[in-house]
Amino acid sequence: MPRSIERKYRAVTAFQRRLNAVMRRLPNHTLLETTGRTSGLPRRTPVGGRRVGDSFWLVSEFGERSQYVRNIVADPKVRVRIHGRWHTGTAHLMPDDDPVARLRTLPRFNSAAVRAIGAQLLTVRVDLDT
Repeated sequence: MPRSIERKYRAVTAFQRRLNAVMRRLPNHTLLETTGRTSGLPRRTPVGGRRVGDSFWLVSEFGERSQYVRNIVADPKVRVRIHGRWHTGTAHLMPDDDPVARLRTLPRFNSAAVRAIGAQLLTVRVDLDT
């Protein structure tokens, strides 16, 4: 990985670690809950995305380097809290999807942040259980 991307990744993750601690506590913020690949414990990550029918779409700013994406690879069963309500589902990495085009369909503020700080964008689709 090029040094500039590595520096960006380290800076962003240090900032997000602090921000996410606050965002997880907000009652209506969207959360993605994965199972920790090593610990087996639930891991909650604030995400920006949108529900479309029985799917929830989001874009990871650091692709397969993101911890929640690594957790998805180990166990794709997840939960998503949308508008304060939890939904179970199965997450799928979508490497063939155009993440920049996908961001245009997702909430504007989060999409702008992902484009600004992201280095290796990856689309994730969660098929929600009905």
